Amino acid sequence: MSTETRRGGLPAQATAPAWTTELRCEDDALDALAEEWDDLAARCRTATFFQAADWQRSWWRHYGRPGGLLVVLVRRDGRLVGAGAFVRRGGPLGGLTGLGGGLVDYTDVLLDDECADRAAAEFAAALPLTRPWHWLELREVHPEAAVHRVYGHWRGSRRRYQDSLCQYLPAVPMDRLLKRVPGKTAQRSRVKLRKIAEAGVEVRSTPVAEVPQALDAMLRLHFLQWQARGVTPEHRTERFARHLAESSTGLVAAGRAAVHQFHLDGQLVAVNLLLLCPSFGGLYMYGAHPVLRERLDIAGLLFSAALDETVGAGVPLLGLLRGQEPYKQRWRPDQLANQRLLLGPAGAAPAAAVRAGAVRARQAAAHQLRTRFPRLKEALLARRRS
Repeated sequence: MSTETRRGGLPAQATAPAWTTELRCEDDALDALAEEWDDLAARCRTATFFQAADWQRSWWRHYGRPGGLLVVLVRRDGRLVGAGAFVRRGGPLGGLTGLGGGLVDYTDVLLDDECADRAAAEFAAALPLTRPWHWLELREVHPEAAVHRVYGHWRGSRRRYQDSLCQYLPAVPMDRLLKRVPGKTAQRSRVKLRKIAEAGVEVRSTPVAEVPQALDAMLRLHFLQWQARGVTPEHRTERFARHLAESSTGLVAAGRAAVHQFHLDGQLVAVNLLLLCPSFGGLYMYGAHPVLRERLDIAGLLFSAALDETVGAGVPLLGLLRGQEPYKQRWRPDQLANQRLLLGPAGAAPAAAVRAGAVRARQAAAHQLRTRFPRLKEALLARRRS
């Protein structure tokens, strides 16, 4: 077991409680901390499904490398009030990054709402970023994420950039949602929804025990649906399938996710994975048989089930997560960009310039590929699949 504990990360006040910070590096640290971790997540208003212990533990088991985990813990009188898990990066620049890679839409740390500012200050003081090339880079940070408090207390170099655009809809019944869209679009949508109702589609919420089987079917349908336009290569891997089933089963059991199955004429034609947290729900992934698209409006079918689940859970927003696919735009969603944060040691101006230049170059290349060369992007994805 590799553990470092430091008392009094910041000067303590005479009447203040006892604060301690701890760095955990053992590969099973997240498993050992799971109960405390989720207890803290329930006290952190900005925590999303991607910060849940089930998601983080599963991702580390299937994607982590031995010796590459770093967990930062902050305790107040022994109670966990701050926590974050990071990956130690190799290569000449090294440093830390968040768990999840490209599979998560929101990266964050956990801070207890009752003492978030002091916990953030202790967390910042505990980050082991001492060498000029040791930087913490966090992708896909929501503008209201808890880690912005850590960023505010960081005494070294820091940079902030715009990252992926996420989209949101109010979690209201469908008839109210349609009032957001132009009259003709709303009318067409109502016709499509009536057609769905008349077709007799059966929507079923999946019990915990059946989640792995349902997600396996979802991935098969997902591949069928997108095979002509390119599937994200990682979504075709066995490790992604195992991670998705393992993490989602735990989230469904905890009431933080729902898996919907759609049957038509006795056949399974679509499966949807909806993730839930107190602030918003998230349409993470779905699969639909191509034949269904010829008969019914898939977007209306999926959105109706997601809205019903989100409204029923008392969650105020339905997140469409990253991506600006056309089927999302018809609902006129509100848009909010995630952010990318860089934290480095004090006095590391040359290293900061290198990091900043690399970030800007990657952003420019991604924008060019997405907007000016979409066919090249599809060709590259196809080549990686072959």
